[in-house]
Amino acid sequence: MPLLAEHAELGDPERGASPGEPSDAELIAQSVSDPAAFTAVFDRHSDEILRYAHSRLGPDLAEDVTAETFLAAFRIRNRYDTSRANARPWLYGIAIRQIGSHQRAEARYRRLLASAPAERTTEDFTDRSADRVTAASLRPRLIAALEGLRRTDRELLLLTAWAGLSYEESAIALGLTVSAVKSRLHRVRTKIRAALGNATFMNSGEY
Repeated sequence: MPLLAEHAELGDPERGASPGEPSDAELIAQSVSDPAAFTAVFDRHSDEILRYAHSRLGPDLAEDVTAETFLAAFRIRNRYDTSRANARPWLYGIAIRQIGSHQRAEARYRRLLASAPAERTTEDFTDRSADRVTAASLRPRLIAALEGLRRTDRELLLLTAWAGLSYEESAIALGLTVSAVKSRLHRVRTKIRAALGNATFMNSGEY
């Protein structure tokens, strides 16, 4: 689907725990007295946090940020709001703060993306390869547009477009209301579309 397509899905608030398994909230509450219980929270969500950190900072820092995220989460686990069964938005919020501390590395990664050559093509190519060529040609403009956003607006766009968080989950991760998320996303998407000449392209996972 287009990277900048509206993301109206609210998502599953119980995502992460399989049927019959304790929720994240239950595991976190248990881990206050039994620290080993927190391991299950790590097992459920670490791969997703790692992928997000990789997309934001590149491979060199992704593992560090993931480790820092879960260490920070473990340290403040006694403050977790156990009315929220799924810890995914909470973990994304912590990850965003850790990523913020690595802004220099993030800037280097964006410069690397901006300097990457477009894919070479032949006369005979599929619709999918054409979409990817379009994405490659738009990459410098997209990165420039992202750089021009406020940090919170940039994170909000990437949480919804790349990580697939719902409005509600993004609001929890960034400490905003759902209505604020919707209005900010509308404004941000308008700016991005204008910067790209109202073009849309496939979300290939590169951004």
